[in-house]
Amino acid sequence: MANRIVLNETSYHGAGAIKEIVTEAIARGFSKAFVCTDPDLLKFGVTKKVTDLLDAAKLSYDIYSDIKANPTIENVQSGVSAFTDSKADYIIAIGGGSSIDTAKAIGIIAANPEYADVRSLEGVAPTKKPCVPIIAVPTTAGTAAEVTINYVITDVQKQRKFVCVDVHDIPVVAIVDPDMMSTMPKGLTAATGMDALTHAIEGYITKGAWEMTDMFHLKAIEIISKSLRGAVENTKEGRDGMALGQYIAGMGFSNVGLGIVHSMAHSLGAVYDTPHGIANAILLPTVMEYNAEATGEKYRDIAAAMGVKGTENMTQDEYRRAAVEAVKKLAADVGIPADLKAIAKAEDIQFLSDSAYADACRPGNPKETSVEDIKKLYLSLM
Repeated sequence: MANRIVLNETSYHGAGAIKEIVTEAIARGFSKAFVCTDPDLLKFGVTKKVTDLLDAAKLSYDIYSDIKANPTIENVQSGVSAFTDSKADYIIAIGGGSSIDTAKAIGIIAANPEYADVRSLEGVAPTKKPCVPIIAVPTTAGTAAEVTINYVITDVQKQRKFVCVDVHDIPVVAIVDPDMMSTMPKGLTAATGMDALTHAIEGYITKGAWEMTDMFHLKAIEIISKSLRGAVENTKEGRDGMALGQYIAGMGFSNVGLGIVHSMAHSLGAVYDTPHGIANAILLPTVMEYNAEATGEKYRDIAAAMGVKGTENMTQDEYRRAAVEAVKKLAADVGIPADLKAIAKAEDIQFLSDSAYADACRPGNPKETSVEDIKKLYLSLM
């Protein structure tokens, strides 16, 4: 069996990297950008850091910002219409997962109009053409949407999120500039950072993991564990580390999948609009405990990558416990809630569990699971 790796054609990393947007747009012969961003980034001048560069280079663009934190089918549909009207030939996606995911869906449908029904893209969609070229500029250090072949859309009518997986949606260029992430408030920095850690840990233990993705994931766990506390305090070292660590995690998990932490988090986001990173962070230690028996010696590696000393002399139970405790400690240090008491409602647990089991991330979980198992995991956090 062949293992596949799909990555950006080009990526730029480091402070000031956004200047390369102009370089790439000119080199690729693009004529007009469709700037996909969210309302807050527009309001607080973050998007302007990019549009100022376009203005200075006399590059034409239109701005689209009808995007929710958990982007909806309607956000995508109105975006496709706006893109068509704009006569743009490429997309610049500025933001976190919401903006970049919306841009991916818009770009895919614009290039493959037979998939105009957004729901038809769920799962592995057999699209025929690469999406409209995307230059992705993340403003959060967490989702790694700029380097993944996945995007997540919310179906408000059915109260569910659905995952789309498509090699044709990956941005052609990723601009990973920590300066674009420096305005993130502490809470968002913590939540997106824990999302990145979840990507790295779930990607490392998922069924599809192999040597190359293991390399990415272990390095990402190490960098994120060293950097997240500093990033929350807005230190340069912390921001730089998180920008890189979350991207490396994306290089891995995009190619091998995730597990039920993400399945369960998607359900919480769809029903309660819970921020994705917070949902992941609350769920991760509990699901790690549940999955432990199916992970061989991998928790020893996770614990060591998170800075736990003496793992080589620990028993299996000890290093598994150490890995879980290291995750709990990091989450607590950056202010993540410890349970779902303020989020989930008992009457919704069956629906949440059914939705999580049906989620596209669930088959990658290292341990075979069931709706009843997922239900027990939710209840244990209430």
